[in-house]
Amino acid sequence: MKCVCCRYLSFIIFHLSFSVLARAYLMKDLKELCRKNIWELSPYSSARNEYSGHVARVFLDANENPYNAPYNRYPDPLQQEVKTLVSKVKGVPVDNIFLGNGSDEAIDLPYRIFCRPGIDNVVAIEPTYGMYKVCADINDVEYRPVLLDEHFQITASKLLDACDDNTKIIWICSPNNPTGNNINREAIEEVLQKFNGIVIIDEAYSDFSNEKPMRAELRKHPNMIVLNTMSKAWGCAAIRLGMAFASKEIIDIFNKVKYPYNVNLLTQKQAIEALKDPFAVDKWVKILIQERSQLMSTFLELPICEKVYPSNANFFLAKMTDAQSIYDYLVEKGIIVRNRSRIQLCGNCLRITIGTKSENTELVGALRNY
Repeated sequence: MKCVCCRYLSFIIFHLSFSVLARAYLMKDLKELCRKNIWELSPYSSARNEYSGHVARVFLDANENPYNAPYNRYPDPLQQEVKTLVSKVKGVPVDNIFLGNGSDEAIDLPYRIFCRPGIDNVVAIEPTYGMYKVCADINDVEYRPVLLDEHFQITASKLLDACDDNTKIIWICSPNNPTGNNINREAIEEVLQKFNGIVIIDEAYSDFSNEKPMRAELRKHPNMIVLNTMSKAWGCAAIRLGMAFASKEIIDIFNKVKYPYNVNLLTQKQAIEALKDPFAVDKWVKILIQERSQLMSTFLELPICEKVYPSNANFFLAKMTDAQSIYDYLVEKGIIVRNRSRIQLCGNCLRITIGTKSENTELVGALRNY
């Protein structure tokens, strides 16, 4: 006969197992989530894929010009060297990584993979990054925004109530753009457990937050896609390299649908150089977080600033007395910020990106003379 402790342990294990199985059961099968034509798609077989696993010396397969090396050759279509470095830095296996032409490609692909034009819909927090809606409109997919509360937070029930049988994706940006704050983790976890479709967490600004990134939870949530980018903390906006982290099964579909050589050689080379020195990024992030704190405190002292909202990103949102007039004044001074006044819940708000110490000082000096 088992002791009380053993019986209790068995009870816990059973219910934990049941919980995992219940979540797995709740999520629709990936084949059911995918558009039929995408699931059955035969991807284009690029020349650089066909000899994979062999050492090649003479390339006479892709109709390339034999001169002007190395730019005459098509780049690695799966960016294996870059992914190996990303894997080390981000702590995600290579098979769970997709690299795209900016995050915009990683945002667009889920619509093309999972959403039937004119039939399916997606749900997203509001306000948030505008490209989710732009891509929905381009792909003829209904976009259902769910308004955040006065603290720029959301409940899982509010998001789930906006869903129906044709909801394929829920979008959550955290830290959120333009509000700057982390979306509460409890709501995200609940959505992941209760929604039977795809949940996409955009963590473009996660390097500036002290919260554990959701990419560390990939095994726990097979219906989750996490986005990241080289544009923010890594200071590489010009090279246009976005990332998506997900189950191998989802990544395989991404690779099937993407264009064959979606990340060019110059981007791959620059990404490799940047990824070799992650300590430089850590230094930049620390400096920017310190500058963020100082600049937010200074804004609170300005008579033309009514409120500064909390931020976990490399920017913050500030409610001003007359955002449009102040924005126009700054443009005349050659200082560009973002006027977010037309966005819901962001009336009279400017979004301020954290710059260098001298840039921040110039901004404050101009505002003090407004």
